Amino acid sequence: MGDRGTSNYSDMTDFILVGFRVRPELHILLFLLFLLVYAMILLGNVGMMVIIITDPQLNTPMYFFLGNLSFIDIVYSSVIAPKAMSNFWSERKSISYEGCVTQLFLFALFIVTEGFLLAVMAYDCFIAICNPLLYTVQMSTHLCVQLVAGSYFFGCISSILQTSMTFTLSFCASRAIDHFYCDTRPLQRLSCSDLFILRMVSFTLSGLITLPTIIVIVISYLYIVSTVLKIPSTEGRKKAFSTCSSHLGVVSVLYGAVFFMYLTPDTFPELSKVASLCYTLLTPMLNPLIYSLRNKDVKEALNKLLEKKSTIL
Repeated sequence: MGDRGTSNYSDMTDFILVGFRVRPELHILLFLLFLLVYAMILLGNVGMMVIIITDPQLNTPMYFFLGNLSFIDIVYSSVIAPKAMSNFWSERKSISYEGCVTQLFLFALFIVTEGFLLAVMAYDCFIAICNPLLYTVQMSTHLCVQLVAGSYFFGCISSILQTSMTFTLSFCASRAIDHFYCDTRPLQRLSCSDLFILRMVSFTLSGLITLPTIIVIVISYLYIVSTVLKIPSTEGRKKAFSTCSSHLGVVSVLYGAVFFMYLTPDTFPELSKVASLCYTLLTPMLNPLIYSLRNKDVKEALNKLLEKKSTIL
């Protein structure tokens, strides 16, 4: 392939993030939009973590998982948003080779970890509703730590495989990544290598990640719905379902955005960017809103925290 002017990533010093193909005057609007969303992500998720840490009543497995979810949302949105915002003001819109590797690795790590963590939270809801008397025994502190650590472990393994395979490809002369961050699909478009093996491995890896998490979530909710429907009182059914309604909302938002992204044909990169925007920034922004608006315990803890601050002032 030498006649095609290929080069390896090791020969490159930086890449160009093309971003959104809009008129230059709209870059200011996009910057302000990204800034607003990113500020809400930080405010909502940091606030959620503070509430969980400071309120003893929220010292339960469910909120331990939710605290980790907020941390993950902060990190992977921070991997994307600041660089995208800086590129709205930059003419070169460049990202270094090291920065591109780091961005892809961290984003892949935390987005996969979030998928496993949502499956863990579905299992937690299943135990809470279907086996409430054994909940404290089955969801021990040791098990909760192991489940979270396992989510990070599988996320790390997946990220290492995905990043290493992507950055061992050979590429054509172009350094322009048609996206607003370093992602696998737009990087593959620059490659002159045979992508068959990479795509097969990526497809297999996606299946090994997505199928088990979806199966756990679906089976958990089938048991949950079956148990809730057996509760005689309407009030009891509402109370039981409210325990997991927030989690179901978060799962729907994340997986809906991810499926839309990967079902979008590769021939429509602008549509892929919009889909990517949904799960890189909108999902981390909506998660704390969903939990704070739909969860009575969180609202009560927030009110107590605000009352304490107003008393001090």
